[in-house]
Amino acid sequence: MLDRSLPPRVVSALLAAACAALLAFAYYAQYGLGLTPCPLCIFQRLAVLALGLVLLGAALHGARGWAGRGWALLATAVAAVGAALAARHLWIQSLPPDQVPACGPGLDYLLDSLPAFEVLQEVLAGSGECAAVDWTLLGLSMPSWTLFAFVSLGAVALWNGWRRA
Repeated sequence: MLDRSLPPRVVSALLAAACAALLAFAYYAQYGLGLTPCPLCIFQRLAVLALGLVLLGAALHGARGWAGRGWALLATAVAAVGAALAARHLWIQSLPPDQVPACGPGLDYLLDSLPAFEVLQEVLAGSGECAAVDWTLLGLSMPSWTLFAFVSLGAVALWNGWRRA
C-alpha cells in the first residue's frame, strides 16, 4: 500500500498521474496497436478522464478534514460509475455469440442524431463490437483491467480522504 507519510495531496496527484497513464495507454492501443474503441470503451475513457480531473482537483486543493473527504467521496463515485461501465462491458463480452446484440451505428452518428439520454441507453445496451475481445494481458481483456483500475483507484482515493496524515 502507499506510505502513510505521503501527504494526501501527493497521493491524489499520484492517482491523477495513474489516470493519465491509463489514458495514454488507451490512445497507444488505438493509434499504436490499431485497436478501434467501441462505444463502451469511449465511455470508460471519459470516466477515467473525469476521475483524473477530480483527483487533480483534490491534489491542487490539498484539503483535509471534511473537504478532503468530500473530494474522496466524489472520486469514489466517479470510480464507481467507471467500474459499472467496465462491468457492463465484461458482461456483454461474456454473452454467448447468439445473444450478443447486433452491431449498431457508431458513437458519432448516435451523438449527432439522438438526445444524450438515448445515446446513453444505446451505448449501455451494447453492440456486437463491444463483445469482441481484441486484446488481452495475462488472459484478461481491457475491460477487466479497467474494472480493476477503477476499483483500485476508488479504494485508494477513499482511503486517502479518511486517513490521518
